[in-house]
Amino acid sequence: MLMGYEVRPSFAVAQNSDRARVLYLMKEYFKCGSIRKDSSDKTLKYEVRSLTDLVRNIIPHFEEYPLLSEKHESFLLFRSIVVDMVSGKHLSVSHFDSIFERAVRINSGKRKYSFGKI
Repeated sequence: MLMGYEVRPSFAVAQNSDRARVLYLMKEYFKCGSIRKDSSDKTLKYEVRSLTDLVRNIIPHFEEYPLLSEKHESFLLFRSIVVDMVSGKHLSVSHFDSIFERAVRINSGKRKYSFGKI
């Protein structure tokens, strides 16, 4: 927050409520995270925000079972950000720009909002 931004990684999967079962199965499988309603698009989201849970549960799964789509590139960017955060690099202005640039590229840079350069 010292630079006006909060760095908080989030692994999230959204489904319409009629397909919610898969989200509950994911929560059970990964043994972490939460499920919440997203009023912005009327879906349910399974979400993991804890660095510890991301490092212990989510990232190892996708390293062992890589995604077979363009989402794999987003995963690699996400993993690199989490690794940097675990080592505290997100607290340094010099590394923050690098983390920021990778975050914007996740999911092909599709965002509901835009970021300005620091």
